[in-house]
Amino acid sequence: MQKLKEKVMSRYNNRHPLTRAGLMYRIGLSLVAIALIVYFFPREQNYSYQFELGRPWKYGQLIASFDFPIYKDEAIVKQEQDSVMKQFHPYFIRENQVAQSQLRKLRETYTQGSLKGLLGNLTGGDEERYYNHIRRTLESIYERGIIDTHDLTQLKKDSIRAIMLAENNTARPVNTGSLLTVKEAYKEITHADTARFSLQTMQQCNLQDFLAPNLVYDREKSLTAKQELLSTISWSSGMVINGTKIIDRGEIISQQTYSILQSLSKELEKRRETTTQKRLTLAGQVLFVAILIASFMLYLDLFRRDYYERKRTILLLMGLIMFFPIITSLMVTHNILNVYLIPFAMLPIIVRVFMDSRTAFMAHVIMLLLCSIVLRYPYEFLIVQSIGGLIGIYSLRELSQRSQLVRSALQVTLSMMLVYFAYELIHTDDLTKLDTSMYISLVINGILLLFTYPLLFLLEKVFGFTSNVTLVELSNINTPLLRKMSEVAPGTFQHSLQVANLAAEAAREIGANSQLVRTGALYHDIGKIENPVFFTENQSGVNPHKTLDFAESAHIIINHVTDGLKLADKHDLPAVIRNFIRSHHGVGMTKYFYISEQNAHPDQEVDKALFTYPGPNPATQEEAILMMADTVEAASRSLSEYTEESISNLVDKLIDTQVADGAFRQCPITFRDIETAKSVFKEKLKTVYHTRISYPELKQTLPPTPPKGGA
Repeated sequence: MQKLKEKVMSRYNNRHPLTRAGLMYRIGLSLVAIALIVYFFPREQNYSYQFELGRPWKYGQLIASFDFPIYKDEAIVKQEQDSVMKQFHPYFIRENQVAQSQLRKLRETYTQGSLKGLLGNLTGGDEERYYNHIRRTLESIYERGIIDTHDLTQLKKDSIRAIMLAENNTARPVNTGSLLTVKEAYKEITHADTARFSLQTMQQCNLQDFLAPNLVYDREKSLTAKQELLSTISWSSGMVINGTKIIDRGEIISQQTYSILQSLSKELEKRRETTTQKRLTLAGQVLFVAILIASFMLYLDLFRRDYYERKRTILLLMGLIMFFPIITSLMVTHNILNVYLIPFAMLPIIVRVFMDSRTAFMAHVIMLLLCSIVLRYPYEFLIVQSIGGLIGIYSLRELSQRSQLVRSALQVTLSMMLVYFAYELIHTDDLTKLDTSMYISLVINGILLLFTYPLLFLLEKVFGFTSNVTLVELSNINTPLLRKMSEVAPGTFQHSLQVANLAAEAAREIGANSQLVRTGALYHDIGKIENPVFFTENQSGVNPHKTLDFAESAHIIINHVTDGLKLADKHDLPAVIRNFIRSHHGVGMTKYFYISEQNAHPDQEVDKALFTYPGPNPATQEEAILMMADTVEAASRSLSEYTEESISNLVDKLIDTQVADGAFRQCPITFRDIETAKSVFKEKLKTVYHTRISYPELKQTLPPTPPKGGA
């Protein structure tokens, strides 16, 4: 008996070493997770302090770890730059060849007679006079300078009143008001001395052909002059020496302290730009992520070996843990909205629905720690999201209705808002300064959390999990398969209902999944649909086994397991339900037919394999409970009388026999669980098979004989 107990207590936590392939799969998956998470992490370190002018410092004492300047406010620097830029004069170069070229062109035009033709009927002396007037005016205009229209417009836009005109290795200031564009120069030359020279005649000479800009912007000298002016401005208003206390917890942030904190942030940004720093950051990220992923794998190996040995389960867990840090990193890197919009509580809810609370919380914590290292303010993030995840796990201990998810999302949202409100109250002295945008983000977070429901359905199909919602839907007796069983095999249907009630109650008492075992019990005998009349509960006076030999009868009875699996495949039942069909008889025997065969042929050795179910034996608590409930319920129908003693003896005898036969050696059920299940079965069966009180019959009495003769 001691050996039997040791085998039963070994359960699923027995340490079975992984195969080389299995170990390499888990190592490879961990390395892929580390690589993907670190790849999307920003390489720049974050200045992890949040502060506002006039509000108390939330963190501990801050000491300068290096010398750095106190940078002026950007508005002040901009004001000083604007002030000094009023002294800026851009450089222009006078191109003398332009004037020479245009005057030469004018003389050639006059010499060739083209200009004479335009001057009309003027006498030779007047033509010469007009030519000389035009030449002198052009010389004067080019001496003043003709500038490109675009350049002059830009000068006026920048409010520049003078330029530096460079010529002959010297530069002199020139008022921009004296500069002419080509259009202004044309007006100047045509209107010069209109008393002596006809305006109409001057306009006929096409003088615009002799006008071109001769002042060219010198970009290089101008930029040099601008930089020299800007270099006179000091970007700092002092220095902070290494070891100086900057601020302590609770101190109000003054304007000076605010400038120092901003300067510290800028200096840290500059220091991160070096290649060495980036390499160190990368190394730190890889090490941090590797430690967290290894910790989670170690947790599974030590405490949830059953999950650790399932490839799909590990793949789902690692996929969820990878997804949220990657999304967070992308939002932080590209400055997309607020990370509090992400429904982080979705992870623990999914893991809780498919697995257990402890694993859900562990996965949630690992995921939050991975996300926190890319955030500027990880402390409040960890507090708010941890509480949200805990509430999500607590509110969905058993997901059986869609409305539960709505309530859970509401509870998660309210809890996070409450925690953040409490956090703000600690660090503020004015309720009007509360961050309302954060509460809006948390509300949107709760709305996005509702998308967990369709995601659960998708994950069920991809990874082969089964949620309680699916189990509840399958347990509806109006499903096609159960409705068919109630019509074709009504006795089996009633038996399945009774087994479901027994098993669910026992599962609830020992802490197993009652909904799972209830659904499994409803479907465990669906194979009897194929040959219903061969099972006693469906017979009505005619027993077809009388025409068959014992081996054939045993074959038909055993085949209800195989037929049930075929129907399960046809109707796409989940794997966990198929396991109930496969294991509810384990590797037991059809003892009635086996013993009958032995009695009929006492001088022959009977082949036990012909009378043995294919199995396997139960591998989970739920499967073990179903086997016990199935056996007890079926055998209870054969009792000649239903007394407390007969029911108790029957339950003890049947279950003790199963234990002795080793039916529960491979499943995580203890002797205490078995005893609890026995007690439940006894109480339920006594209720089902109660005997009514026999009501006594009223005895007839004769009425009294009246006295003769009266009084």
